[in-house]
Amino acid sequence: MNNKKLLGLACTSLIAGCLLAPVAQAAMELPESVKVPDGHKVTLETVGKGEITYECRDKADAAGQTEWFFVGPKAVLSDRSGKQVGTYFGPPATWQAQDGSKVTGTQVAVAPSSAGNLPYQLVKANPAEGSGAMSGVTYIQRVALKGGVAPAAPCTSADKGKREVVSYQADYIFWAAK
Repeated sequence: MNNKKLLGLACTSLIAGCLLAPVAQAAMELPESVKVPDGHKVTLETVGKGEITYECRDKADAAGQTEWFFVGPKAVLSDRSGKQVGTYFGPPATWQAQDGSKVTGTQVAVAPSSAGNLPYQLVKANPAEGSGAMSGVTYIQRVALKGGVAPAAPCTSADKGKREVVSYQADYIFWAAK
């Protein structure tokens, strides 16, 4: 093989490695509880940017106490180049592609991320509705988190019913069986 071909193969391998590095890197650094089981492959990577609504409510298990309660998310899902490929909303947690296909899911696990950010999350997807980008998705991971935690504003009995919206960003990685 000549030097040009060897250089071409090396460059191709380097580019492929760089494109897969974010997934491989993220998968290696995640806590075990939120890793996708063996036998699955990444089918779609998105960046979700949006907001989460919280409401001040009575604590379910503590009479007379209040807390910020997660009401639901609303985010735009974009590919790595910034092009919108779908939306995320709830409840129930729903990821919908631009082609109309969508999935909901059941949370399998969460694990702490860094302070001030939502936790990592692993969701087992229900069968997709419609055919398209979400067809065959079996798991969804939430990683690379920025913000989204309950407001720092007080939540007292006088604040019950008050809603606060916080910004967040997260990568949603969609997996399917190999």
